[in-house]
Amino acid sequence: MRRFTMMVLLAALAVSLAGVASANTWTPRVDGREAHQRARIAQGVRSGQLTPREARHLRAGERRIHRMERRAKADGVVTPRELRRLNVALNHESRAIYRLKHNAYVR
Repeated sequence: MRRFTMMVLLAALAVSLAGVASANTWTPRVDGREAHQRARIAQGVRSGQLTPREARHLRAGERRIHRMERRAKADGVVTPRELRRLNVALNHESRAIYRLKHNAYVR
């Protein structure tokens, strides 16, 4: 009986540690917004709304946001504050994409 109890406790400990290891590093909204913004940049380049220099500038902003996300996930938990900062950066980048796609410069 004692051996069975010990095995159950070890199994419970293993399951709980696995849950902690994967705690809240899943950011589907951020990932989806990043993908959508990359598609908007690509579409702007194809249509000629974005010059190569503008596209390069926007892609650098997207890389910066991706680095922010990696740093937020590095400790295993994306806090609400980190998520808010990511969303602010994504909003800023989205406005930049809009402004550059709708300015007077055309390729």
